[in-house]
Amino acid sequence: MSQATTGIVVKQTGPLALVQDAGRFGIRHLGVTQGGAADWISFRWANWLLGNPLDSAALEIVMGGGLTLEVERATRLALAGADLAATLDDVPLTPGTSFSVRAGQRLVFRQPLAGLRAYLAFPGGLDAPQVLGSRACTARERLGGLHDDGQPLIADDRLTWPGEAPAERRLTKGQGTRMPESGCRLSLVPGAQVAHFSGVSLYRAFNLPWQVDNRADRMGVRLTGPALRCSLRGMVSEGIPLGAVQVPADGQPIVLLNDRQTIGGYPRLGALTPSACAALAQCLPGTEVRLAPQSPGQAQEAHLRQLAAWQD
Repeated sequence: MSQATTGIVVKQTGPLALVQDAGRFGIRHLGVTQGGAADWISFRWANWLLGNPLDSAALEIVMGGGLTLEVERATRLALAGADLAATLDDVPLTPGTSFSVRAGQRLVFRQPLAGLRAYLAFPGGLDAPQVLGSRACTARERLGGLHDDGQPLIADDRLTWPGEAPAERRLTKGQGTRMPESGCRLSLVPGAQVAHFSGVSLYRAFNLPWQVDNRADRMGVRLTGPALRCSLRGMVSEGIPLGAVQVPADGQPIVLLNDRQTIGGYPRLGALTPSACAALAQCLPGTEVRLAPQSPGQAQEAHLRQLAAWQD
């Protein structure tokens, strides 16, 4: 095989390993969702470690679950995000680092030790068809990924990339991402229908703990806790942003993430900030979280500070 057709072969699949990039934008009027890396911060750090454009396609690995990759040619890879007990030929790998691999070695992801989603980056980004401006997998639309079907990796899939092994880059103290711990605060910008919730419900929303339910995926994460009550009895469906916190009739909030529907008709408390969405995407079921109100100005300042982290 030529270098262009060799790379890394999938020997065993885990629960979910998806090709993701920054996502699709400017097409929600067509009913096509955003997609993209759920923890966009860790995703960017993985690409930064290789000197890639920060939106380059990478592999989003959920839970690990025995995903096994066999190397066919030498290169340098980078790993960021969750600690999924990854090993290279049984030697543990530390998230937030880049590392060299050579032909014949095996990279295995096992179980979450901290966090939920790991990001594996490749020199120049993963090769995959670009559809509607993105390579991101979205299962519902059957778009993106290695085979443009929106599906996760399967055995015998081959991962290739256009770049050469880059020079090593290292994170300094304070860079990278820290996995959320129980009790973590998720910043939320109130808005939408927040004025229609009772005072008691608003107190509960922002002063009592919530638990991440096991009904969680790339579309949304249900939070369980005290029931919230809204006076609205019917709504016309409207556009749904990333992080929108919908409250259906049972009073249990649902935070809508990257693969969310484009419109919805449930009342909303507001929306999590982008950084809070990234943190929630790393929370295992059962993790305790708290919602913390933040003004639009505060949210914008915090987001700009986060973006500045990648400016050399």
